[in-house]
Amino acid sequence: MSKIQISPIGAMVLLSLGLSGLAAASSPSAYQGTGSLTQGSATTLVPNLFECANGYSRVSPMGEITDLNGKVWTVPADNHFQTGPKAQNLYEECQGLTPANLGQVDQASVPVVEVDPDGEVITGYIFADNYFELYVNGQLIGVDAVPFTPFNSSIVKFKVSKPYTLAVKVIDWEENLALGSERNRGTQYHPGDGGFIASFSDGTVTNGDWQAQTFYTSPVYDLSCLSEKAGARLSDSCQTRGQNDQSGVYGVHWDVPEDWATQDFNDSTWPQVTLYTEDAIGVDNKPSYMNFIEQFSGAGAQFIWSSNVVLDNEVLLRYQVK
Repeated sequence: MSKIQISPIGAMVLLSLGLSGLAAASSPSAYQGTGSLTQGSATTLVPNLFECANGYSRVSPMGEITDLNGKVWTVPADNHFQTGPKAQNLYEECQGLTPANLGQVDQASVPVVEVDPDGEVITGYIFADNYFELYVNGQLIGVDAVPFTPFNSSIVKFKVSKPYTLAVKVIDWEENLALGSERNRGTQYHPGDGGFIASFSDGTVTNGDWQAQTFYTSPVYDLSCLSEKAGARLSDSCQTRGQNDQSGVYGVHWDVPEDWATQDFNDSTWPQVTLYTEDAIGVDNKPSYMNFIEQFSGAGAQFIWSSNVVLDNEVLLRYQVK
């Protein structure tokens, strides 16, 4: 997918593994964190959520895997793609919807989701790698119309009174369920990467003031590379190189709080987001982003994610609009 950043520590781990192959997965006893461990691939329940009528798309499967303590997890994550309201596309190749700029988009046709009857109508422009669900004050406004690829962009409208809370679930989809990877760059198991950017007509943009918490990390070969500090679930020291063998590879999962999207949810322990450049996410060849760059970085928005845009596959984002 896009360019991958590897921290200096991660590079040292990569070198220690050797360039010719993958070191054996570590023992579960090496993990000292608060998550639940799964090992190996999941059972596929839905082979593909999305069919592209006008081009190529990666398969978007869903499945389940049982962790080492007997709990069942949905991978890549629980989501509302099949049941939630679809956000209207700005750009979507499978529909043949390929405007060159915002002037060619019928913004008047975008439905307004009412959160507060006396509120202000706000328009949002969204680009996600790969999938998002947008909530306002706990109410689901829209879900990404394309779970994986080809890359699309979205427009939403909602009516709300300030102050209000934006909450977003973002998922970096995976072809290899519970393994956090896809066939790419000459390897069968290459970790994908994420990225989320949005701007809103009231001046709200994604920036360093948002918060992000990780709820699913994979693939992890050496559990000792994981750490937790001040509420952050860190995988910066883990290797991110693609492989052709993922025998015994781990995933790490955390329960998502039921009220995470509401205004009253206590996110005081969540870390701030990490910012990523357009070059790091790799959007220069994606017209679904570049054709509307004025609504994204041109509006002051920045790409955000957790501290690991490669390995963290389910991330929740929050921001209080005052």
